Amino acid sequence: EVQLVESGGGSVQAGGSVALSCAASGFTFSEYCLAWFRQAPGKEREGVATIERDGRTTYSDSVKGRFTISRDNNKNTLSLQMNSMEPEDSATYYCAAVWSSGGGTWYPILASDFDYWGQGTQVTVSS
Repeated sequence: EVQLVESGGGSVQAGGSVALSCAASGFTFSEYCLAWFRQAPGKEREGVATIERDGRTTYSDSVKGRFTISRDNNKNTLSLQMNSMEPEDSATYYCAAVWSSGGGTWYPILASDFDYWGQGTQVTVSS
């Protein structure tokens, strides 16, 4: 059974940093493209960043230069380092996964492209 479990959410002041983790199990982690999405109340789920099996990354324009996605194939863990946070970054953050041959172009970052999802972790940024 595929499982994705996010952790690391919480509250932070504007300008601060938060690090999220996603522990994966039940599939061959290294063969999957992984992503972070977020969803604020009343808004659609938004793609934040992806990382392909070969390490190539994509970012949404709203987080480029502030967020960094990474993966550890030995620990089956996906991470998202979020710096210079803004109140607009407040949302529930989800990790997602989809099997990939490695040649994908994951931009724009679409929720419909991903098959497996975690339950989400809340991040609140206060001004």
